[in-house]
Amino acid sequence: MNDDLKHKTEETIGNTAGEISKRTHQAIDAAVKFELKAEQKAQDFLNMTRRFAKLTSSGGIVLMVTAVLALIVANSPFYDAYHHFLERVMFTIGMSDGQDVQMQLQKPILLWINDGLMAIFFFLVGLEIKREIVEGALSSKAKAFLPAFAAVGGMVVPAAIFWFINKDNPEMLSGWAIPAATDIAFALGVLALLKSRAPVALKVLLTAIAIIDDLGAVLIIALFYTHDVHFQILYLAPPLLLTMFIMNRRNVTSSFFYVVLGMLLWVVVLKSGVHATLAGFLTALFIPTRNVHDPEAHPAKEVEHAVHPWVAFLVLPLFAFANAGVPFQGIGLEDVFDPVVVGITLGLFLGKQLGIFSFLWIAIKSGISPMPEGTSWVQLYGVSILCGIGFTMSLFIGGLAYNSIEMQASVRMGVLAGSVASALLGYLVLRLAPVPKVKPKLGDESQIQKEDEVFPNDK
Repeated sequence: MNDDLKHKTEETIGNTAGEISKRTHQAIDAAVKFELKAEQKAQDFLNMTRRFAKLTSSGGIVLMVTAVLALIVANSPFYDAYHHFLERVMFTIGMSDGQDVQMQLQKPILLWINDGLMAIFFFLVGLEIKREIVEGALSSKAKAFLPAFAAVGGMVVPAAIFWFINKDNPEMLSGWAIPAATDIAFALGVLALLKSRAPVALKVLLTAIAIIDDLGAVLIIALFYTHDVHFQILYLAPPLLLTMFIMNRRNVTSSFFYVVLGMLLWVVVLKSGVHATLAGFLTALFIPTRNVHDPEAHPAKEVEHAVHPWVAFLVLPLFAFANAGVPFQGIGLEDVFDPVVVGITLGLFLGKQLGIFSFLWIAIKSGISPMPEGTSWVQLYGVSILCGIGFTMSLFIGGLAYNSIEMQASVRMGVLAGSVASALLGYLVLRLAPVPKVKPKLGDESQIQKEDEVFPNDK
């Protein structure tokens, strides 16, 4: 009897243990499958994110989304909070002993974005310009003339249109440079959407024109939008620039030292009254393009590739969100047809295409420059229109030209209207333009390399 009970007990325990073991294995298998499925989904999401980040058009897409978001917020019940956060909330960095401030910078969030983060954008602009001059589309007079000549037309004609419309309002003329700018991220983003319909030479031409345009904007800011310079502070800048020059000549390739000196230069330039973003541009010019001890190394290009995602996905979207918000409530026809709004809109939409295309026509028809390979006149006209997308740089210059909230609203309306019209018409012209059939030359890898640099995932 006891043996039977013992046997049944052991059998029950064994069955229970077996069932527990079975259920445990099933649970473990389910957990492993769930974990693998979750890992696969996470990896798929990561791969999708990486593919999106590699697209040249992605920076323009993010910029467009944040600009639309700013417009939505500015026309919602959250506008007061949006405006208060940007204009009234102060952010302070510095050191203090409790009573006497030793060194302190205190600015509203909007100015930290426009003066601080945008210095990183101008740093990237400097790196891009240096790369193009050293080894790219501006590396020789023959290569540089056509985009440089076109860029001049693209700055002079829009500025002239703005001046003509506002010539009877002298206090408004300080905004003459607003329509002279081109947003390289937006313009290249729209061109990237055309994929194979935009030949390599067209992409290179647009990049070169936009970069020269950026250089012109930097010079304009330095020469025409700098007031009340405090030379007793500015005299600290030359020693910092000289130090970076010596580092460059001594083949110091570590970006850390240039960044530290660049930050010091930013503080000096900011306190001197010169616009602080110029410090970013100047710092970039001293970063070496080559390492004499390692021919395979490209310090400036490596820094450019490292900085570009931060600018494309953080700096410019924040700038767009902070500066593109236009409240439409209360806007009437008199606001829409305000001379500043009309001058900026027509300067970007008409002035850019007329200036760039006419200067391209003159240079090519006169025989000074050849027609870019694989392009047509219709495509050159389409690119000329795309250069009317002023957005980032136009908004930035507008913030320097005018101080009042009313004038800032006029600038934003004009920039948005001119940029959107240029983007839509430019895309349609290039989309409908017949694509010339050109047989590629064997062994010509320079253009392919350029395409990979400008549009790395366009194929």
